[in-house]
Amino acid sequence: MLRVAIIGGGISGLSAAYTLEKERAQGSDVDYVLFESSGKLGGVLSTEHVDGCVIEAGPDSFITEKPWAAQLCRELGLGDQLIGSNDEKRKTYIVVNNRLIAMPDGLMFMVPTKILPTGLSPLFSWSTKLRMVKELFHPPQPVHEDETVAQMVERHFGREMVDRLADPLLSGVYGGDAAQLSVRAVLPRFVEMEEKHGSLSRAMLAARKKVMASGNNKPAPPLFTSLRGGMQHLVNTIVGRLRPESLRPGARVDRVEPTDSGWRISANGQVEEFEAVIFATPARSAATLLQPVNEQIATDLRATPYSSSVTVTLGYAANDLRDLAPGFGFLVPRTENRRMLACTFVHNKFPNRAPANKGLIRCFLGGASDEAVLGLSDDEILATVRRELKEIIKLDAEPLFTRVYRWRGAMAQYAPGHLDRVARIEEIVRNTPGLALAGNYFRGIGVPDCVRTGQEAAKDVLQRVKAPQRA
Repeated sequence: MLRVAIIGGGISGLSAAYTLEKERAQGSDVDYVLFESSGKLGGVLSTEHVDGCVIEAGPDSFITEKPWAAQLCRELGLGDQLIGSNDEKRKTYIVVNNRLIAMPDGLMFMVPTKILPTGLSPLFSWSTKLRMVKELFHPPQPVHEDETVAQMVERHFGREMVDRLADPLLSGVYGGDAAQLSVRAVLPRFVEMEEKHGSLSRAMLAARKKVMASGNNKPAPPLFTSLRGGMQHLVNTIVGRLRPESLRPGARVDRVEPTDSGWRISANGQVEEFEAVIFATPARSAATLLQPVNEQIATDLRATPYSSSVTVTLGYAANDLRDLAPGFGFLVPRTENRRMLACTFVHNKFPNRAPANKGLIRCFLGGASDEAVLGLSDDEILATVRRELKEIIKLDAEPLFTRVYRWRGAMAQYAPGHLDRVARIEEIVRNTPGLALAGNYFRGIGVPDCVRTGQEAAKDVLQRVKAPQRA
């Protein structure tokens, strides 16, 4: 029998376990044990239901364009529970001097593709608008160094574009700093576009023209996808498909060592033998356990920085939100000197997140530049959020309920050199029998990428350490 240890019970580890469970159900002589140090499975995927409202403690959705999470949901029978974001209401604002300024139409991520809306937008100064025009003539050039996103964007569009768009956008997605994130790892398409077209705007326009010429007039899918009852529904469904005896919540692995026939795992004072082990933990935890096994992989894993975050959800009577700007919410540039990084109008973003007589506001704090916010009390965090909401959107009503969630070291940061480290890690894994890694510290941080890496890790150990077929 092939026995596989999975260390880490977040969505990556659960996806690996489900892949192995399917293999076992189809007749392979394979067994698995999932070790999770906390008492809760699912990691950051966690949902509460309060007064008819769906409150997400962690991610509220996933990018529709990346297919792996939606495919898994459909495979689990949750296809009818998938909901798309209300993109007809999609409008995002940038806070500038305590005012909400809508991102102009035609911006594709941070690249302008429509001259008139961008030219008329008060979001940018005239010098930046002139820089955008000049960017159309940027010559193609190879990018030899792994520069930061901020460096590339500033080369093309100037510093104001970094401060007002690139940094708040990446802060919202990665919880990171544009001046510390690798453009090759985070925006590889931008690197390809510059090498081929030079101008990022010309490249985006060419891509749009190609799509139009193809005659594909199908409506675009929603940008975000979620589950009707919340993201934890995915976790609960996977756990329901796994054998209870294979799950060890509350079991902390304290030692991993290779043996002649596989791996020896020590957890909570018990020692077990396995033919393969899948690490689905944060990189730093994997580094600690793999230090005695391979110093180089431990060094590279430990070099992956992480950021922390705080999410705050406030429920209001719908009447208290009647003057709220239409749209999905707003981003707050660091130049505004506030603790809030972003705010989502949840009841606008997704259907059925709140009953008709209520609304949900979700705020984000922390990130790479404000780890200290995690040390504040809930009351201090709520006071900060309510003060900034009052100053930015004039919301002074008393919330019906509040929730504060802390996520310490949850978001991997792809610093310059990240892809080189990943390549070294993958090479060591390939040459280490029965070892596989999964998680958000490779080539994507969202739920779909975590699902993908978990599935690939399970398939990898099945391929490299063949499971016998039961008679």
